[in-house]
Amino acid sequence: MSEPLSLTALYWRGFRHGVPFLLVIVPFGLLFGVAATKAGLDLAHVMGFSVLVIAGAAQFTALQLMGDHAPVLLILAASLSVNLRMAMYSAALTPHLGKAPAWQKALVAYFMVDQSYALSITEYEARPQMSLGQKLAYYAGACSPICPLWYLATLTGALVGAQIPPEFALDFAVPITFLAMIGPALRTLAHVAAAITSVVGALLLAFLPAGVGLMIAALAAMVVGAQVEIWTERRKAVRG
Repeated sequence: MSEPLSLTALYWRGFRHGVPFLLVIVPFGLLFGVAATKAGLDLAHVMGFSVLVIAGAAQFTALQLMGDHAPVLLILAASLSVNLRMAMYSAALTPHLGKAPAWQKALVAYFMVDQSYALSITEYEARPQMSLGQKLAYYAGACSPICPLWYLATLTGALVGAQIPPEFALDFAVPITFLAMIGPALRTLAHVAAAITSVVGALLLAFLPAGVGLMIAALAAMVVGAQVEIWTERRKAVRG
């Protein structure tokens, strides 16, 4: 049995695990900076958007609807629906980080992005013996290379976006980011069933207003995944 890692070692472990995501975080941030500037936002608004919201998918949804002159309530509702996955992330992390002090949980919530969640939940499940402090140290490490570079990439995109050649196709970062996170998580039949349900549901409901189809598909995926997990456990019990 390996010796438990120190808090410092776990922080740097999380940091190293987060670094590869810079390959997609940087172009994603650049793309948002470019898009927001072209949409007419000034530098302060662009950076306020990224620093306060720190949620790329929701930011792009809001930006698109703002460009379409949609009502404020619709913009807020669509952005919140896109970000409902964060509520699912929070529920999944609560058994691991729920006993942390309020200020630490506030920081965890603020820095929670798809990448930090995916890395952390995978690490926690692989190392169930980790203490609360160790889990927080790993989480902080995973966030450290990702979030600051999101701000910096957004700033760079807003400042020099006009000089970035269109053939660079920065929008490739969005699908690659999610593929990189989801792939390693498909470890059981329930995970695969949930993933397939979400993909099929999102495609079938693409005609709905921004974010609504994704929300329904996500809920359906959770139901299917949970049901498959129940069936799997029952089959194991019968065989046992």
